[in-house]
Amino acid sequence: MNNAIRFLVPSILVLAFAAALAGLWPAEGAPWDTVSFRGEPVTINGQGLYRWDTVSMAAQMKANDLVTLALALPALLASFVAALRGSFRGRLVLAGMLGFILYTYVTMSFGAQFNPFFPVYVALFGLSLYALVLTLMSFDLSSLPGRFSDRLPRRAISAFLFFIAAFLVLAWSGRIAAAYSPGGIPLLENATSMFIQAMDLSLVAPLCVVAGVLLLRRRPWGFLLASVGLVKFTALGIAVSLMALNMLRAGVAVSLPELLVFPSLSLAGVAMTALLLRSVRQEPRGEEAA
Repeated sequence: MNNAIRFLVPSILVLAFAAALAGLWPAEGAPWDTVSFRGEPVTINGQGLYRWDTVSMAAQMKANDLVTLALALPALLASFVAALRGSFRGRLVLAGMLGFILYTYVTMSFGAQFNPFFPVYVALFGLSLYALVLTLMSFDLSSLPGRFSDRLPRRAISAFLFFIAAFLVLAWSGRIAAAYSPGGIPLLENATSMFIQAMDLSLVAPLCVVAGVLLLRRRPWGFLLASVGLVKFTALGIAVSLMALNMLRAGVAVSLPELLVFPSLSLAGVAMTALLLRSVRQEPRGEEAA
């Protein structure tokens, strides 16, 4: 494994642990109502690290912090140790969890209201990006198709990735279109623009389609992108599901589709990821295991 990854991943573990713990740390304060400069009524959280964020955004970020502490960081640590020992599965999970950390701290860098941990968010953004790129570069693409057995459900995984892409396009296009109706107010809360929608529509949805198509064609990049994407989307799906529940707990309105679709996608993602990892060969087809 690249020596830089040996430095980057431990740094990410320490910084992400500190950032997530700070987000969940209890603090005094009370929410207060205001109106954004666009005329959107919002309720500011008024407490803790996310005191300047809305109640809705704070509930989502705290849920993500909890998933980071309870799931993402343990999985990142375990996969890192496994990868150091030469595990191919470990490297796949490591790349996927780095993708989750990257997505999380890109959104925190651009979406969270400025707080004392802003330099940490930016550091995690950069560290996870470089660690992910280096991890992806560590795979021998020519041998990737031979790393998976014939049991790999390529069609099912591709269909799942296509569904995620279609869901994101439909869901976010509807929210964007609503802002163009007569008198429509963009649902921005206290953000400057729809940064999540921009990321998902420009990066995530196209990546799902490309990964699905390449996997169906048995191309090496299809196996790699689909594997990394499944791990990342499963972790993110669990986080989004918990976000919806935490928003309900905080008194924020959540639509029924959000309450049903995201947990369903998370369960499907867990099943698909398990099937994918079960089909992994430690050594490429035709070679004897060490």
